[in-house]
Formats: sequence, structure tokens, C-alpha cells
Amino acid sequence: METKNNKFSKYSDEELRLMLAIAMHDDQLKAKNDFLHFVKMVWPDFIDGYHHRIMAKKFEEIAQGKTKRLIVNMPPRHTKSEFASYLFPAWLMGNKPKTKIIQATHTAELSYRFGRKMRNLMNDIEYRKIFKNVSLKQDSKASGRWETNHEGEYFGAGTGGAITGRGADLLIIDDPHSEQNINDTAFENAYNWYLSGPRQRLQPGGAIVIVMTRWSERDLTGRLIKLAGENNADEWEVIEFPAILPSGKPIWPEYWKLDELEKIKANLPVMSWEAQYQQQP
Repeated sequence: METKNNKFSKYSDEELRLMLAIAMHDDQLKAKNDFLHFVKMVWPDFIDGYHHRIMAKKFEEIAQGKTKRLIVNMPPRHTKSEFASYLFPAWLMGNKPKTKIIQATHTAELSYRFGRKMRNLMNDIEYRKIFKNVSLKQDSKASGRWETNHEGEYFGAGTGGAITGRGADLLIIDDPHSEQNINDTAFENAYNWYLSGPRQRLQPGGAIVIVMTRWSERDLTGRLIKLAGENNADEWEVIEFPAILPSGKPIWPEYWKLDELEKIKANLPVMSWEAQYQQQP
């Protein structure tokens, strides 16, 4: 400690304050351009994993317009929704406050919860230090529908819900299937809703991000991959994160220990484990 103190003893208090201000400014500037750095700034308890770094780079490519169609399949409790439905759209709104976002998940209530978390984060002092010119409109109080001071919009919906009259620069679909409703009829309904609803609301040049746990070859990921390439249908970049890698190690060992995942595996039917945790229905 004495050596550390001596390191700064040659500087005056004013110089130290200036150095701290520069360091904080650099940190905020990095958070604005680097999604993962932003996450670490606004979520101090975040535990970084290998899959998070891949997701972060892909989300940055979405923001830069380099990627337009992205599917990420990953197991439960691996920070899927926190990244895709909360932190990423909040970061994107900060960088592009005119963006119109439609975010959908298996229930409208859940999408409203994400909208509320985004709204609260964007009002937080740490967020405002990074994105100084972005705020919510004073009359934007609804959790599922609000606007920025630059005419950006957030609209939350549930799978099957009406999205009439809404346009989107970014469409985020997070777990369109509920574990309480896994059957061929539900898969078909979600697919038809996607094609006739949110897909039709996308603005020219808009992007789509789908993050979900796999359930079946007939789930939304399976149907869209099958459709890709047919009659000029959307082509997708697909990323699959298994809970346990082919090496036998967890994809997120910093949080999930192998023996914990093995216990889950032992208590699930083989088909459920392979689909939900290994993304191989």
C-alpha cells in the first residue's frame, strides 16, 4: 500500500482529480462503444462467460448494421433474457435513440417487465453518464410502451398478441414458447403469428434477433431454418450454445459447475435435456 501511495504522491489534489475525471470519461466512452463493457458498468455483479463475449460481438454487429438476422439458441439460466431483452436494447437505444423496437416473448406480462427494467435503467444516473443526451419522454410511463426524447419507441408484446400499426427497426423475440404449452399446435400458432405479425412490422433495413431455448424441430428456430432460402425467405446466422461442450466442460464454468448440470441432466428425459440444454432437439 505504501508503494501505491508513493506512486501518486508527486501529484497535487487537482491533478489527481483531473486524472480521475479522464479515466471515468474513457470508461464511459468505452461503454458506449463496447456492449460487454456497458454490461459490466451497469451490472457490477455480472459474471462474464465465454458465450457472453460471442453474444456481445454479434449484438454489436446488429447495432452496426453488419448482421440483420440472428438466432441464438442457449440453455435456461445462462443470461439469455437479461442480455437480449433488457441490456442490449437499452444499450442500442443509447447509441441510436431514434430506434423503434418491438420486443416479444411468450407472455405480454414478461415483455412489459423487460420494458420496465429498460425504462428504469435509462433513468438511472450511471446510464445517463454514458448516454448523456438520451432520456425518456416525460409522459412515457407505461412499462410496455414508451418513447425516447429522440422519437425512438419501445413496444412490448406476447406471442400471439396484436402488433397492428407498429413499425420496428429492431425486432427481438425472446423465448416465444412457454414450457406450459409445448405441442405441435402451439408451435404452429407461434410460427404463423411471427410471419403474419411481427415479421410484417419490420422497417426496410431492419434487424431481427431471436433468442430461445430449443424445444423441438418444429419450434420457431426449426421452422425458420427450414424456411430459409425458400422463395427469397430470410437467411439466418444461427449460434448454438450447449450447456455442456463436446469437451465435457460447461460453457459457463464461472457460474455453472459440471456436477450441477449433471444433476439436471439426470432428472430430465433425454429428449428434454438434448433440446433445452444442448440445443439439439
